Amino acid sequence: MTTHSVSRRRRALAAAGAVSAGLLALSACDKPTPLATVTVGTSSVHSEATCGGEGKAVETADLAGCLKDKGIESIKVDPDDTVRFGVDPEIADEGWTILMNGQPLTDSSTKTYRTVPGSVFFNAQYGASGDSTLVSIKGGEKDVTGLWSFKLKKDS
Repeated sequence: MTTHSVSRRRRALAAAGAVSAGLLALSACDKPTPLATVTVGTSSVHSEATCGGEGKAVETADLAGCLKDKGIESIKVDPDDTVRFGVDPEIADEGWTILMNGQPLTDSSTKTYRTVPGSVFFNAQYGASGDSTLVSIKGGEKDVTGLWSFKLKKDS
């Protein structure tokens, strides 16, 4: 009978050790930045911040480089579609603005969801040129706390 209780204790200690090791490994990981999502019809893409996203102000000098990031998610947009933008509550709480080619397209909002007609992203009147447009979500009202960028490609 003592053999069973010893082996149970060993298993319990081994399990506790594994849990502790797992928690230690998790605490060493960086917390992911909040997500922003773009949805068109039934397709959607999401992204962590291409710059910032940890709640601290991003330096103005770094912003231009963030808008040129090469690993930007893309999605096809028919000009007749509605483009839906969604952000995690952490982004919405600070206020957020949709930028098109680096220029504000919308006023700041604290909602987690906004919609924009797809035709806007390919209309020269709004600064669009060609068949693709860089759209970014700028976190923060006064200071920029993060940028989440997407490439919208015309699907006609």
